[in-house]
Amino acid sequence: MGDNLKKKMLDALTWATIDRFGQQGVQFIVGLIFARLISPDDYGLVGMLMIFVALSGTFVDAGFSQALIRKPNVDETDLNTVFYFNIFISIALYIILFFFAPALSSFFNQPQLISISRVMFLGILFNSFYLIPVVKMVRKLDFKTGAIINITSVFCSAFTGVLLAFRGFGVWALVAQMVSFQFFRMLIIISYVRWKPKLIFSFNVIRQSWAFSFNLLGTGILNVIFNYLYILILGKFYPKHDVGYYSQANKLNETTNFSFQTILVGSTYSLLVKIQNDDDRFRRIFREIAQKTSIITFPIMLTLIACAKPLIVVLLTNKWIASVPYFQLLCLATLFGPLYTLNINALNARGKSRVTFKLEFIKKLMILFSLLICFHLGIIAMLWGYVFACFAAYLISILYLKKDLNHYIKHQINDFIKCFSFGSMIALCAFGISFFIQNFYFLLGSQIILSNLIYFFIIKLFFNNLYTNALQFVGGKFQKLIKK
Repeated sequence: MGDNLKKKMLDALTWATIDRFGQQGVQFIVGLIFARLISPDDYGLVGMLMIFVALSGTFVDAGFSQALIRKPNVDETDLNTVFYFNIFISIALYIILFFFAPALSSFFNQPQLISISRVMFLGILFNSFYLIPVVKMVRKLDFKTGAIINITSVFCSAFTGVLLAFRGFGVWALVAQMVSFQFFRMLIIISYVRWKPKLIFSFNVIRQSWAFSFNLLGTGILNVIFNYLYILILGKFYPKHDVGYYSQANKLNETTNFSFQTILVGSTYSLLVKIQNDDDRFRRIFREIAQKTSIITFPIMLTLIACAKPLIVVLLTNKWIASVPYFQLLCLATLFGPLYTLNINALNARGKSRVTFKLEFIKKLMILFSLLICFHLGIIAMLWGYVFACFAAYLISILYLKKDLNHYIKHQINDFIKCFSFGSMIALCAFGISFFIQNFYFLLGSQIILSNLIYFFIIKLFFNNLYTNALQFVGGKFQKLIKK
């Protein structure tokens, strides 16, 4: 990897990691507070609406952000056209959803959803105003500014939500946190990124980008529908506290797994785009990213599965213990999620958005098929079906990557199999001590210490170069901070 590109990749990954885990750190602490002040029923009400919030965000962006990031030369006509497109779609969607609120309330048989949804959906409008400034930051690989903006926005919205939770506003504390995040993010991004829209619009920009963007839009819609499909089913056919338990388990899973995927999408896509036409270099850099991703994700996710029960009891209290099996199965289902995302990212960087849409369509068909088979067997059976569908989707993505990049299947498996084995060993050791320690607080502490000791021993013994390079990198960053 060239020194300049390697430096850019490290900086991008560093700030993307700081950004994501900074956000998740604040949200995690807030989640612990909310878990003690807000009921599973309130979480369930918000969870029922999340699919509509996420779908709206997908329609507003419509894949044009990635199209602009991928485009070699972007001018003011491109930026302004997409900016006004985003705003027009967001206003249209909000009006539709505003009048659709009573129908949503009737579908879920929850009268409170009318007022809750109309306030929650305001975030759609705020989101549309900052998509183009974000594109400008990503094109410049300015992940540092993005991290500062996102963490500040999360902190401000968290303060708003916690304040309302302590004052007994219940579900409205959750709503306020979500909407205020979009509002604060909009204000801060506009103040940081000195870009002013002009009265320019060209349908040619939409037409030129549509072939690429349309496939991304289709992929995004499929992802959102199937990511929230289980909440939709639970909200319709199960008590709302079951929706709350699932939502909390899913949120806890996203704190780690979705963070890895967000970091990969945000920091690697713009880098891979720059080398999309150099197959040898692309393969080399892709493998390096895949190997380093595996070293981190497999041990963490497998250990979380092993430590799920004491983790949830200690962090969220006993009232959320029903979330444990949901959390374990969601972690298992998303075990290969970061590598699958990396494969999708690589294909999109090479302009293969139609292929990634086809991949996502196949994945969703498998999830739907598993749901139809397992629905009458209950929630746990449905989640096991989800696990198998996700595993199969990753294996299929390997085949597509081999076809497009001539990246051998054997090499792709070798890039993660060692880390998977080490992660399984760490998880078994962590789970093993649960037979000897009964106190959940002592057990969780012991599992964390033991897992970390084994992990660092493995890194030092089997990945010594990575261990040395990581120490030098962290040491260099620390020295720079001291000098400042």
